[in-house]
Amino acid sequence: MRKTVFLNTDREMPLLGLGVYKLTGDNEAEQAIYHATQAGYRLIDTASAYANEDAVGRGIAQCGIPRKDLFVTTKIWNNAQRLGDIEDSFRRSLERLQLDYVDLYLIHWPVPGCFLNTWKEMEKLLESGQAQSIGVSNFEIRHLEELKKYSDIVPAVNQIEFHPYCYQKDLLEYCQDRGIQVQAYAPLARGAYFDNDVMCVLATKYVKTPAQIGLRWALQKGVAVIPKSSDPERIRINGDIFDFEIEEEDMEIIDSLNQNLHVSHVPEDLRDVPF
Repeated sequence: MRKTVFLNTDREMPLLGLGVYKLTGDNEAEQAIYHATQAGYRLIDTASAYANEDAVGRGIAQCGIPRKDLFVTTKIWNNAQRLGDIEDSFRRSLERLQLDYVDLYLIHWPVPGCFLNTWKEMEKLLESGQAQSIGVSNFEIRHLEELKKYSDIVPAVNQIEFHPYCYQKDLLEYCQDRGIQVQAYAPLARGAYFDNDVMCVLATKYVKTPAQIGLRWALQKGVAVIPKSSDPERIRINGDIFDFEIEEEDMEIIDSLNQNLHVSHVPEDLRDVPF
């Protein structure tokens, strides 16, 4: 199985990346990036809301991997969208990351009344080359349909919660039919399915861990994954998912585990707000 995918911008993106949400302790992000790149990871996913872009920038600078061989993603937060502060927010992210460009810039959440204008401003960043691809996160089909009416530029990526307990099949198929690469955040569901009997049986069958089974299941659905960890051994194990294949009948069994369970929640400033 290939370890990368070509986006609709003709940019190549790794299918495996390191998520750094909540890695804000002393040197925590820097160390995680070092161990991840040593284990073969080449994608780092952060966001302005994670409050660790400075640390991620140091980690990138110190990891020993040439910038051209890394794929760096960050995201614009809700308050910047409401203020119309798109260009300056992006510039601040670049400064914190100590980078001249990012490989992917995402709208973190579809803020009602704002995300269409945000997208138009992001189109300028794409044209400038400072964002080599642009995309969205947490967009449902209705948001993508609204965006399609407003812009001819199709998002390169839709980053959503996606794991065996949150199998968003209709949204996945919608994106795949339109050339939008789905990327899974929280692909391990914060450990929610690790004790599931089915996942444990399959882990024994394939001589893998339940986490590896869940990540491999997503990959075989055509979904990129960005598991988060700061533990060197877990980072290594999470990346060891390209040397086996789950049989189709077992894929279907994992499909049936869906509970529409979201371990990530809508931000406070978007709760009870009609889209």
